Amino acid sequence: MNKRANRPAMGIATETSSENKARYHQFLRCFDLGEVEKAVADNFHDAAKVNASHPINEARDGLGYYSDVIAPIMASFEGLTRQNYIALGGEYLGTEWVTSTGYFHGHFTKPLFGIPASGKLAYLRFGEFHRMENGKIVESHVFLGFAELIIALGLWPLDKSHGYEGVVPGPATHDGTHVGPSDPDASRASADLVEGMLKKLATEDEAWRPYWHERMVWYGPGGLGSYATVDAFATFQQPFEQTFDGWGDGSEVGITGVEADCKSGDGNYAFLSGWPMITGVHVKPFLGLEATGKRVFMRDCDWWRCEDGKIIENWCMLDIPHVLLQLGFDVFAEVGKRA
Repeated sequence: MNKRANRPAMGIATETSSENKARYHQFLRCFDLGEVEKAVADNFHDAAKVNASHPINEARDGLGYYSDVIAPIMASFEGLTRQNYIALGGEYLGTEWVTSTGYFHGHFTKPLFGIPASGKLAYLRFGEFHRMENGKIVESHVFLGFAELIIALGLWPLDKSHGYEGVVPGPATHDGTHVGPSDPDASRASADLVEGMLKKLATEDEAWRPYWHERMVWYGPGGLGSYATVDAFATFQQPFEQTFDGWGDGSEVGITGVEADCKSGDGNYAFLSGWPMITGVHVKPFLGLEATGKRVFMRDCDWWRCEDGKIIENWCMLDIPHVLLQLGFDVFAEVGKRA
């Protein structure tokens, strides 16, 4: 049996999810209104746990989402705009989550976490997952596409991917933001389709292929690239799995705590996040780094759009600089040398 076969099923959007999505959509308006700090104070619990991509890693509790994540971006990107092209919500194992993904963009005028300013328009991809209780955010995982920004600046210090690297679009159907209730049957269908595919990953015969639409697009993270069509995606996926021996949750060797924090279906969409989500031992070259034999833990997240019983679009973010740091390579230190 595939070692992934016993994964817990995805949840779906509930009535509580709809209430939380409405609150979250109202919160997101604060970026247009210039009231982010106040909105964070109003919507985050004062003991909220906040994590964000390396080099932030752990922000301060409570207002850390603003002070340690958003405020530095606002200081670096003059005229900062937040563009959300997916915003969803759902339940998983008794917990309620909201999520969004899209881009921050603005005139990049000041260094950001050691990444030198370009003096030009720049885009920073984001993905957020917030656990909510009683109308407040109590836990956050924020993914930031620092590798993509570094690549766009021409400062990437490692091998390039074989895929497309650049700004990726939102859903082709322009319907990725769900404010109100969702059809529970559609949500369950999306959840089960995606979970079925996930259970077939890391199989020698690529048993995940039938779950994907022939026109599928995988919008991957910086360093790994994006791919259109199942065949093109397969040229990345299987070698990537084989680069890290035992690619998965590590349960077969007694590792615990590597799992989804949230995963749910919401209408024709589904989402997932794990902090960390994947582990494996580095046994083949990765982005030009020779095998180290080190075990790494990957912070990973996804959003999927389903159509006609198939997965047709998938946005994936993975904290590549954090993975590289575990292999002994500090991307930010190298970028500092090249700046």
